[in-house]
Amino acid sequence: MNEDELPPDGRAVEVYLALLRVRMPEEDYERLLDVVTPVLRTIEEQGMPSADLPLESARAQGLPQEIRDEAALVIATAVTGRLDNELVVLDIEETGPVRVVTDAASAADPARLTEIADYIRDRHRETEELRGIAEASGMPADF
Repeated sequence: MNEDELPPDGRAVEVYLALLRVRMPEEDYERLLDVVTPVLRTIEEQGMPSADLPLESARAQGLPQEIRDEAALVIATAVTGRLDNELVVLDIEETGPVRVVTDAASAADPARLTEIADYIRDRHRETEELRGIAEASGMPADF
Protein backbone atom coordinates (compact mmCIF):
# COMPACT_ATOMS: atom_id res chain seq x y z
CA MET A 1 0.00 0.00 0.00
CA ASN A 2 1.44 3.37 -0.94
CA GLU A 3 0.69 6.82 0.47
CA ASP A 4 -1.90 7.51 -2.23
CA GLU A 5 -3.97 4.55 -0.98
CA LEU A 6 -4.11 5.78 2.62
CA PRO A 7 -7.26 7.41 3.94
CA PRO A 8 -7.12 11.17 3.31
CA ASP A 9 -6.92 12.07 7.00
CA GLY A 10 -3.90 9.82 7.63
CA ARG A 11 -5.61 7.05 9.58
CA ALA A 12 -2.85 4.56 8.91
CA VAL A 13 -3.33 2.95 12.33
CA GLU A 14 -6.99 2.25 11.59
CA VAL A 15 -6.04 0.66 8.27
CA TYR A 16 -3.35 -1.46 9.92
CA LEU A 17 -5.66 -2.54 12.74
CA ALA A 18 -8.35 -3.48 10.22
CA LEU A 19 -5.81 -5.67 8.39
CA LEU A 20 -4.80 -7.31 11.66
CA ARG A 21 -8.42 -7.94 12.63
CA VAL A 22 -8.87 -9.98 9.46
CA ARG A 23 -5.56 -11.81 9.81
CA MET A 24 -5.42 -12.59 13.55
CA PRO A 25 -7.56 -14.89 15.66
CA GLU A 26 -10.16 -12.83 17.54
CA GLU A 27 -8.72 -13.59 20.98
CA ASP A 28 -5.21 -12.53 19.91
CA TYR A 29 -6.58 -9.37 18.31
CA GLU A 30 -8.39 -8.45 21.55
CA ARG A 31 -5.19 -9.04 23.54
CA LEU A 32 -3.33 -6.82 21.09
CA LEU A 33 -5.91 -4.07 21.54
CA ASP A 34 -5.61 -4.33 25.33
CA VAL A 35 -1.91 -3.52 25.02
CA VAL A 36 -1.94 -0.86 22.31
CA THR A 37 -5.09 1.11 23.16
CA PRO A 38 -3.60 2.94 26.18
CA VAL A 39 -0.43 3.74 24.24
CA LEU A 40 -2.37 4.98 21.22
CA ARG A 41 -4.54 7.12 23.48
CA THR A 42 -1.43 8.64 25.10
CA ILE A 43 0.14 9.37 21.71
CA GLU A 44 -3.08 10.98 20.51
CA GLU A 45 -3.51 13.11 23.63
CA GLN A 46 0.10 13.99 24.51
CA GLY A 47 2.23 13.18 21.52
CA MET A 48 5.05 10.68 21.60
CA PRO A 49 6.20 10.38 25.22
CA SER A 50 9.64 8.87 24.50
CA ALA A 51 11.79 7.47 21.74
CA ASP A 52 11.77 4.16 23.63
CA LEU A 53 8.35 2.74 24.29
CA PRO A 54 8.68 -0.69 25.85
CA LEU A 55 5.67 -2.96 26.06
CA GLU A 56 6.26 -3.92 29.66
CA SER A 57 2.89 -3.07 31.17
CA ALA A 58 0.90 -5.60 33.16
CA ARG A 59 -1.25 -6.09 30.07
CA ALA A 60 1.78 -7.13 28.03
CA GLN A 61 3.01 -9.72 30.52
CA GLY A 62 2.71 -13.23 29.16
CA LEU A 63 1.84 -12.15 25.62
CA PRO A 64 3.22 -14.32 22.85
CA GLN A 65 6.09 -12.68 20.99
CA GLU A 66 4.02 -12.50 17.79
CA ILE A 67 1.40 -10.30 19.49
CA ARG A 68 4.12 -8.15 21.09
CA ASP A 69 5.72 -7.70 17.66
CA GLU A 70 2.40 -6.68 16.11
CA ALA A 71 1.81 -4.25 18.99
CA ALA A 72 5.18 -2.65 18.29
CA LEU A 73 4.26 -2.31 14.61
CA VAL A 74 0.87 -0.76 15.46
CA ILE A 75 2.56 1.79 17.71
CA ALA A 76 5.19 2.52 15.06
CA THR A 77 2.39 3.12 12.56
CA ALA A 78 0.81 5.60 14.98
CA VAL A 79 4.10 7.42 15.46
CA THR A 80 5.23 7.48 11.84
CA GLY A 81 1.89 7.47 10.00
CA ARG A 82 3.43 4.87 7.69
CA LEU A 83 2.45 1.30 6.91
CA ASP A 84 5.87 0.15 5.69
CA ASN A 85 7.42 -0.37 9.13
CA GLU A 86 9.27 -3.63 9.68
CA LEU A 87 10.45 -5.40 12.77
CA VAL A 88 14.03 -6.63 12.66
CA VAL A 89 15.96 -8.60 15.26
CA LEU A 90 19.51 -7.42 15.80
CA ASP A 91 21.95 -9.69 17.61
CA ILE A 92 23.79 -7.36 19.97
CA GLU A 93 26.67 -9.02 21.80
CA GLU A 94 26.23 -6.98 24.99
CA THR A 95 22.48 -7.42 25.32
CA GLY A 96 21.48 -10.38 23.21
CA PRO A 97 18.79 -10.12 20.53
CA VAL A 98 17.06 -6.72 20.31
CA ARG A 99 13.81 -6.20 18.40
CA VAL A 100 13.72 -2.89 16.53
CA VAL A 101 11.01 -1.37 14.39
CA THR A 102 12.28 0.65 11.47
CA ASP A 103 11.23 1.70 8.00
CA ALA A 104 11.44 -0.78 5.13
CA ALA A 105 14.43 0.91 3.50
CA SER A 106 16.49 0.76 6.70
CA ALA A 107 15.43 -2.83 7.35
CA ALA A 108 16.81 -3.81 3.93
CA ASP A 109 20.07 -1.85 4.32
CA PRO A 110 22.84 -3.77 6.14
CA ALA A 111 24.85 -0.58 6.68
CA ARG A 112 21.88 1.15 8.32
CA LEU A 113 21.20 -1.89 10.51
CA THR A 114 24.84 -1.79 11.61
CA GLU A 115 24.41 1.89 12.55
CA ILE A 116 21.32 1.04 14.58
CA ALA A 117 23.14 -1.82 16.33
CA ASP A 118 26.09 0.49 17.09
CA TYR A 119 23.71 3.04 18.59
CA ILE A 120 22.14 0.36 20.80
CA ARG A 121 25.60 -0.81 21.92
CA ASP A 122 26.60 2.77 22.78
CA ARG A 123 23.42 3.35 24.78
CA HIS A 124 23.91 0.07 26.62
CA ARG A 125 27.50 1.01 27.54
CA GLU A 126 26.39 4.46 28.72
CA THR A 127 23.60 2.97 30.81
CA GLU A 128 25.96 0.47 32.41
CA GLU A 129 28.46 3.23 33.14
CA LEU A 130 25.76 5.37 34.76
CA ARG A 131 24.53 2.37 36.71
CA GLY A 132 28.05 1.82 38.06
CA ILE A 133 28.37 5.48 39.04
CA ALA A 134 24.99 5.35 40.78
CA GLU A 135 25.90 2.17 42.69
CA ALA A 136 29.29 3.61 43.73
CA SER A 137 27.51 6.75 44.94
CA GLY A 138 24.94 4.79 46.95
CA MET A 139 22.12 5.90 44.67
CA PRO A 140 19.42 3.66 43.18
CA ALA A 141 20.68 1.92 40.06
CA ASP A 142 17.44 0.42 38.79
CA PHE A 143 16.94 2.59 35.71
